[in-house]
Amino acid sequence: MNIMPLNDRVVIKMLDTEETSKGGVILPGTAKEKPQIAEVVAAGPGGYVDDKKVEMEVKVGDKVLISKYSGTEVKLDGQEYTILRQSDILAIVK
Repeated sequence: MNIMPLNDRVVIKMLDTEETSKGGVILPGTAKEKPQIAEVVAAGPGGYVDDKKVEMEVKVGDKVLISKYSGTEVKLDGQEYTILRQSDILAIVK
């Protein structure tokens, strides 16, 4: 992938979720919840948002928890990615 997000934007790749429920029932694609844990694959340099300097707190390789339905989904080189602002990231998962 050759993409560099601008300002405080981050490119993430959603991580796969389990395809079975806790009770062992296999879930079809339409019944699965949208995953909320992703891996950062690119991060912008930071910048200014509303005249306030924004420092990047995430880096490539971090696993993050994001808001549902946040960001813009894009497809590059056959892979699906989401581009979102750092403020849409809720936490870094350790």
